[in-house]
Amino acid sequence: MTRFRAGTVLLLLFLASCWVQAQEKAALQLTLRQAVDLALKQNPEVQIAVLNLAESQQDRDLARAGLLPQADMRVSEQAERANIAALFGRPFPGISEHIGPFAFFQAGPGFSFPVFDLTAFRRWQAASHETRASGHDAQNVREETVLMVVSQYLGSLQAAANVTAVRSQVQLAQALYDQASDLQQHGVGTGLDTLRANVELQNEQQRLIEAETGYKTSVYGLARMLNLDPNQAIELTDQLSFFQTPEFAGDTTLEQAYAQRPEMLALDERTREAELERKLARDERLPSLDFNGNWGYTGLGIDSAIPTYTYAATIDVPLITSGRIHAQVAKSDLELKKIEQDREDLRNRIALEVKTSLAQLEAARHEVDVANQGVKLAEEEVSQARDRFAAGVANNIEVISAQDSLERAHNNQIAALYQYNQSRADLAHATGHIQDLYAK
Repeated sequence: MTRFRAGTVLLLLFLASCWVQAQEKAALQLTLRQAVDLALKQNPEVQIAVLNLAESQQDRDLARAGLLPQADMRVSEQAERANIAALFGRPFPGISEHIGPFAFFQAGPGFSFPVFDLTAFRRWQAASHETRASGHDAQNVREETVLMVVSQYLGSLQAAANVTAVRSQVQLAQALYDQASDLQQHGVGTGLDTLRANVELQNEQQRLIEAETGYKTSVYGLARMLNLDPNQAIELTDQLSFFQTPEFAGDTTLEQAYAQRPEMLALDERTREAELERKLARDERLPSLDFNGNWGYTGLGIDSAIPTYTYAATIDVPLITSGRIHAQVAKSDLELKKIEQDREDLRNRIALEVKTSLAQLEAARHEVDVANQGVKLAEEEVSQARDRFAAGVANNIEVISAQDSLERAHNNQIAALYQYNQSRADLAHATGHIQDLYAK
């Protein structure tokens, strides 16, 4: 019995271990381009924009239906009993107070067709422009999503570079501490040198904890943007590209930016829509012509029904609208003025974004060159300071000072590289090329 219980426990432990391993997901290998493509597929904001576009397309189809023939099929059977006094306003002596009940049966199709209705046509045109504007709005959401994902991914790469740099600083601090301890044991160094090196080592280890936490939280933010499972681990595979400074290949002129930005294209469509809304309001003063009718079988019952039909043409001429049309025209004029103000503001904002991104990109390029040179000089300073300390020419204050200089140089290099990559993404967004640059 004891062996049976022990075997059962081992089996349960084995099954539990297999279940836990099955629950653990392998880390998702993610490049920047893959992250962007994933966001464009499943980011909630992008999905909502797609649904808004689909809704706008249905509104356009509804407006188009008002220009097309309509038909239905009707079947009815009813019985009616009428009050004579209520029907004629008074009773008739010698005549029953009511008539009926009468049976009535009717079955057949009915139809209607707007022969001339300019307002319905304008309404369909306006809805078509609104659909195109919604399409540009959806594209703008995609562009904004790409920018946010690229920024978050670059921030995660910056955090990863910080972790690598701090780990290097920890290794250097450990080596300096070991060197100071060894020199103290051989009577060359002092306890103060060892203590000072140990303090620097503890500081670097503290910075490493902070850097690793910053990297984790940045990756969590990226997973949230990509709408991934919170338990899904992510591994960034473009870490080496963070240290590259590729040129921006797109057009950087303002005219190109005005022509490419989806916000500007959406405003163009809404301008046309507002102009059509104004024409629609004015066209409501015109008459409209409808043709409708029905055909079917009518009788006291199904067995007595005979073919009947009704055809009618209706002309509707507006006479008095009590200022409704004038108010609609005035409202459309105000909407056009609002759109023009939005256009002017957007042009100024695009110009500012393009010029700012160009200036920042150029400055970041020079900063990267200076920072790279600074890292080389700081590494040489650390090497010489360690040699002087090992030779007993100086204490390790020079070494720690050089170590601090190397740390600042690494920080400057990482910050400059991040600023360059971010400015490149900002310029691509400002000129309307960011999706072409970072997505498939």
